[in-house]
Amino acid sequence: MTPALPERQPRRSPRWAWLRTPPIIALGLAVLLLLIGEGVRSGFASPEQIANILRITAFLGIVAIGQTLVVLAGGEGIDLSVGAVMTLGAVIVYRFTAGHNELLIPVLLTALAAGFLIGVVNGLGVALVRIPPLVMTLGMTGVVKGLILVVTGGRISGAMPPIMANIVSASWVAGLAGSVFIWVLLGVGVSLLLQRTRYGKAVYAVGASPRAARLSGMRVERLTVLTYGLSGMFAALAGAVLLGYTQSVFITLGDSYTLPSIAAVVLGGTTLAGGVGGYAGTMTGALVLTLISSLLITLGLPEFGRQIVYGLILLALLSVYGRQRGLRS
Repeated sequence: MTPALPERQPRRSPRWAWLRTPPIIALGLAVLLLLIGEGVRSGFASPEQIANILRITAFLGIVAIGQTLVVLAGGEGIDLSVGAVMTLGAVIVYRFTAGHNELLIPVLLTALAAGFLIGVVNGLGVALVRIPPLVMTLGMTGVVKGLILVVTGGRISGAMPPIMANIVSASWVAGLAGSVFIWVLLGVGVSLLLQRTRYGKAVYAVGASPRAARLSGMRVERLTVLTYGLSGMFAALAGAVLLGYTQSVFITLGDSYTLPSIAAVVLGGTTLAGGVGGYAGTMTGALVLTLISSLLITLGLPEFGRQIVYGLILLALLSVYGRQRGLRS
């Protein structure tokens, strides 16, 4: 008697595979959070509230650009100095423009250059001195905070150029603030950078396997230094954009963005081992975290409670994504 052949399992259509990608899952979670928020308090999902949430998300999204690049490049890369560099960028613009619109461009370029230089130092420490990224960037955080005290003399004086409020906080189209459009334009640019340029392909190659990248002739150390430099530059830019919203500076302005910037990257599907992911996922991750924060505020949870929740979310994400692939040598 001929044995019965095992039944073939139906294959899942690849057309729907995109629904299971981390960016889409994060976007679905964002919609769910909106619905929960609307259930908790009427108006949470109103167009005006969504526009405000997107405006706040933009600041986290911009600083997470550099964090995405660093994580993608592998080597257990995480930049803990982005919060301090954000503050430094805002301080430089606030202090040295002294409220003059005509000084904004040169001073902003100076702030970006300062952020890039700090990132380069981070990269040199990681790539050449072989200091672990967590240690190097944590140490640089202290250095940058010291620089802020040197620049300000312990007292932050200055003024924000009025044009910054018009660029960042004013509504442009459909009630959306300028910061949202700046973020989206940067997001498109960074996505194209990663997908269409030699630098982007090199980031993925090094993140996937530094050893293979070296054997193929890639200058891994140079790429690492450049990537950390870009991380510092985008952090300084995020600080300047945030200044256009807060209209004032304080010493801990960017500190609260460090942990969420890492969480946004991981939540968006970029693996901590490097080489897999992209900035589109980070954008949705940043949106989810901002919605969580807004929901917690709606529920009346204080700041320390929100930080605890951020930490728990990050730990949960690390436990899930960190097992996807072993760290590469």
